[in-house]
Amino acid sequence: MRRAPQCLRLLGECTRRSLLRDSTAELRVVAASAQHQQLIGALEHRSSAADHSSSSSRPFTGGHAAHAFVLPSFGPVDPFQLVKEEIDSVSERLRRSIFTGIPTLRSAAQYFFKVGAEGKRFRPTMLLLMASSLSSVMPSADYLTVDDRPPNVHPAEERRRQQRIAEITEMIHVASLLHDDVIDNAEMRRGLKALNSVFGNKIAILAGDFLLARASVSLAALRDSEVIQLLSQVIEDLVTGEILQMTSTEEDLLSLDHYVRKTFHKTASLMANSCKAIAILGGQDREVAQLAWEYGRHVGLAFQFVDDVLDFTGSTMQLGKPTLNDLRSGLATAPVLYAAEEHPELNTLILRRFKSEGDVERAQELVFNSRGIQRARDLAAQHAQLAAQAVQSLPTCSNDHAIMCRQALTDITAKVLARKK
Repeated sequence: MRRAPQCLRLLGECTRRSLLRDSTAELRVVAASAQHQQLIGALEHRSSAADHSSSSSRPFTGGHAAHAFVLPSFGPVDPFQLVKEEIDSVSERLRRSIFTGIPTLRSAAQYFFKVGAEGKRFRPTMLLLMASSLSSVMPSADYLTVDDRPPNVHPAEERRRQQRIAEITEMIHVASLLHDDVIDNAEMRRGLKALNSVFGNKIAILAGDFLLARASVSLAALRDSEVIQLLSQVIEDLVTGEILQMTSTEEDLLSLDHYVRKTFHKTASLMANSCKAIAILGGQDREVAQLAWEYGRHVGLAFQFVDDVLDFTGSTMQLGKPTLNDLRSGLATAPVLYAAEEHPELNTLILRRFKSEGDVERAQELVFNSRGIQRARDLAAQHAQLAAQAVQSLPTCSNDHAIMCRQALTDITAKVLARKK
């Protein structure tokens, strides 16, 4: 149970909001520029034309109809610039939080937090934008109880707790990369030598464990059992996804549904549960928290499906790692699974995990001579569209900054689809 801060003020605000909600019934705000609206419309048309047999690719309805009430555009919005100062602070606290007196472990843990090593810090940016998008949304009256958040929680402290989620998420993400590189025996990561190539597997594993431990300590300091459960679930999902990948049956190897499920565990769970944690720490009700979860889930899935395409269409210089890396690792991703529907010969290659001589080259040829890449792009576009729909379904908001951040969240879905690395 949670304690309500400043109960009289909140109840008065909730009454006002309830009256406003009654008068606007089915309207939902979408803070998106005309340009992005056109993009989403094009994606919707293209996605509906594609035949996605996977149940995971069906449009999300969830009872939240997205009735677009288009607000005046603020012009082009750079999502990363909107929260740049906060991201700089998050990055600095990350560097301080991984300090340890053991030189080797400190050097290893800091390796991936070098300036620029993680680009623009996509995940923390998304989370801080989500926090700002919900900053003017009051919790529904039926969610508030006398046991809500402690009455001395100031808005600035609430924001600091949400920033901590961004830091925790980044630590978990980097830890998972360190462990993945050991499992995959990777040599490169984002244009740098993989940590295991520099320090060896043992130090890389321990560095990942160290980051998870630091993330757990920071998470416990929030003293919110629901948020602790959400982020702990992420760590479990990361392990589950890796086990699913390693122990797939023949039927699983050929199944797009199984691939999407595994992808959620390995990639999208972190984004989904972190977005939901942001909403919970902001005092949002269960409906809003679920919409935040849906946004993170669909952005995460779209992100991975674009990764699948780039493994075929990108360059080593752009990606910072070798192309066709998934095939060489024995993995059949979305483009391959779609291509196999046109070229059954691929099924044989998939089942032997592309281990025979010439398998990788033959698989590449068959994928390029199919609609596999285009259908994978369509699948990514559909999930990007569903992420934008989740933002559109958030409760009505009149705060300009919050509206701008919602526009930025929607624009992020387009940036995910357009990325080249």
